[in-house]
Amino acid sequence: MNIIILGAGQVGTSLAELLAIENNDVTVVDLDRTNLQRLQDRLDIRTVNGHASNPDVLNQAGLEEADMLIAATHQDDTNIVACQLAQIMHKTPTKIARVRSQSYLNHPELFDRQQNTDAIPINVLISPETLVKNYILQLINYPGSLQVVDFSEGKVRLVAIRAHSGGMIVGKKIREIKQHLPDGVHHRIVAIYRRDEIVIPTGNVTIQVGDEVFFLAEPFNIPKIVQELRRDKLRPSRNIMIAGGGNIGFNLAKELEKEHQVKIIDHNMTQARKISEQLEQAIVIRGDVSDKSLLIEENIDEIDLFLALTNSDEANIISGMLAKKLGVRRVIALVNNQSYVDLIQLNSIDVAISADQITTSRLLHYMRQGDTVKAFTLRRGAAEAMEVIVHGSENSSEIIGKTIGEIQWPTSITIGCIVRENEVLFSHRDLTIEAEDHVILFLNDPSQAAEITELFTPKEKRSWF
Repeated sequence: MNIIILGAGQVGTSLAELLAIENNDVTVVDLDRTNLQRLQDRLDIRTVNGHASNPDVLNQAGLEEADMLIAATHQDDTNIVACQLAQIMHKTPTKIARVRSQSYLNHPELFDRQQNTDAIPINVLISPETLVKNYILQLINYPGSLQVVDFSEGKVRLVAIRAHSGGMIVGKKIREIKQHLPDGVHHRIVAIYRRDEIVIPTGNVTIQVGDEVFFLAEPFNIPKIVQELRRDKLRPSRNIMIAGGGNIGFNLAKELEKEHQVKIIDHNMTQARKISEQLEQAIVIRGDVSDKSLLIEENIDEIDLFLALTNSDEANIISGMLAKKLGVRRVIALVNNQSYVDLIQLNSIDVAISADQITTSRLLHYMRQGDTVKAFTLRRGAAEAMEVIVHGSENSSEIIGKTIGEIQWPTSITIGCIVRENEVLFSHRDLTIEAEDHVILFLNDPSQAAEITELFTPKEKRSWF
């Protein structure tokens, strides 16, 4: 694909890295020559220095030949205008815009071209703050989880959990786990990471303390499975403290205050006063999130969950580690600098999340050719989970009518389950694939995604590979 990315910030850079590896023709536009030079030094891409909503700059970037425009600058207005220009000048097929302002997001009719042909011509609207908020809510709904991803409109979920000493299935082989779960609790372990190395989850693999276990299950069964992997009795997070009253922190507090006891801390007096007027039950505190005396005064030892969501990675790390030391059961911190992540997850912060990685994952399936309806990066890009629809017939497809055990799959994948209409069928060798099945799979080598796409595509439609 020929893809133009506007903006060489963290989101634009993450996308460029991902797309360049997969042999797309990528061009990045940015005003900062230094950022562009850094990208060009390590990636096989084109760069153009200039303003992202300048028609001449867009033409210089090759807009006429582009299959996709991703407007990911820090300025909403620039992103929106660039998409409008792309439609007017060359009718670019797919236009994706990053939009952060709540004023735009509160008026979806501005972007709904199905209802209004005069609406702003954006195919996909991305709000990083909303994506992060929803991501955190999923982690709150499943205490102890490291990552939660929905597939097939929520019929099945992929959950990552760390195995703890004392968990009933720790020390058990995967094929023995079923007998330790209640009747009717079905699942499929699709990957295990052990000290940053992938362990292929065959029946003879034994779960060890510290393993990061990825499993697929239907939502109502997930708490039962998680409980077996943990040594402690998991309970919902009733008392929650949020560090940072920006868009993410405020919107989370608004969502959580109805059913949780919420405190939110922000250092800015104006911001603290503004959000206190808009929140109904949450307590708003003006202060420094890394002030030990303040945290103790606010009974930090009674807090079940501490969310570090300021605009500063360093403040989030320090406040998160301090909160854990002062007795908080669980800490989730927003950390975009990937060089910090491995270090801090070994030092008391339970989950480090990246807005850039979450945003990249939200966009990933739009980059995939064929009928990939969802793709999500896992472990900061080291692996990928995909949902692909099977099209064709037994005559045109290499997989329809065959059992999972008969198909020559790429070496790095594990088939998790098939969603057939409203039924979830967990993978086994004798399960036959049918047309229109939704196949959920785990890919521990994302570079093999193109092989998956080709395998799922009917023969008559492969001319574009």
